[in-house]
Amino acid sequence: MDMDALMEQARQLQDKVAAAQDLLDKTTVKGIAGAGDCIIEMTGKYDLIKITLGPDVVATGVDAVTNAVMTAYRDAKAKADAAIDRVMGEATAGMPMPE
Repeated sequence: MDMDALMEQARQLQDKVAAAQDLLDKTTVKGIAGAGDCIIEMTGKYDLIKITLGPDVVATGVDAVTNAVMTAYRDAKAKADAAIDRVMGEATAGMPMPE
């Protein structure tokens, strides 16, 4: 394979990864704690969009709110991680990317 072809493949991969990152920026996920006591919405790039707390969890005190937020965040992050794996896997055709 000649160097020009290799450079073209690298440019195409870079374009696909940039498009995937743009898609992740527009992707939203919701993490939910309990029966909706806390809902965290974030992008596929982990940017926080919104936190919603239900009145029942707020009334139970600071510890309950803290636990609900942490649980909802973990759920949202897991969903964002899955979206990242899917979108970047499609963009790179399974080629492992450096972390």
